Amino acid sequence: MRLVVARCQIDYAGRLTAHLPLALRVLMIKADGSVLVHSDGGSYKPLNWMSPPCTLREGVDEDGQVEWTVTSTKTDDTLRILLTDVVSDSSHDLGVDPGLQKDGVEKHLQELLAEHPASLDAGLTLVRREYPTAIGPVDLMCRDAVGVSVAVEIKRRGDIDGVEQLTRYLELLNRDPLLSAKGPVRGIFAAQEIKPQARVLATDRGITCAVVDYDALRGLDDPSHRLF
Repeated sequence: MRLVVARCQIDYAGRLTAHLPLALRVLMIKADGSVLVHSDGGSYKPLNWMSPPCTLREGVDEDGQVEWTVTSTKTDDTLRILLTDVVSDSSHDLGVDPGLQKDGVEKHLQELLAEHPASLDAGLTLVRREYPTAIGPVDLMCRDAVGVSVAVEIKRRGDIDGVEQLTRYLELLNRDPLLSAKGPVRGIFAAQEIKPQARVLATDRGITCAVVDYDALRGLDDPSHRLF
């Protein structure tokens, strides 16, 4: 990972446009190719970012100032970062991440749904738990009744971050010709509770939401869920 603290101006162009005026910010370039722009307050989320696959070109603008151009190789969106003063620039090898450790209930939910994937969607069968990707494991990789691959992300409480996480997984999984041979990899976002904003975002991205009754699922006879 590369971390740069710099006074910079950010301009994003593509499906929408966004502008961040000159200010001191943290620029994060991760090993998976993603580029994120953070401030020192307001939110834990980045102010702007570019998801992989993308390319980063370092150069100078017409005034001779350092300028980074980050271009998505999937959508041609661009993130232009003008750096006027670099305070620090460091690189760090974080090694292999062991992945998020689930709490007891979430881990048990994953175990139960792995044993009974058809409770989420009729005809669904398990391929593997903790299916590996470059950015972490997908909770469940399954196939539906017609052979289409289905990635399942499981949470106790489903929020927007969980939908974003599953979206990133789907982007990577759909690059695998073996997984997408029968059609695009589908996503199911399963949780005991799903916030309204997360449901709206998931629906917009073609992801199915499944609200799971943990107590009923533990009975194993008639798992209770609602699909939206």
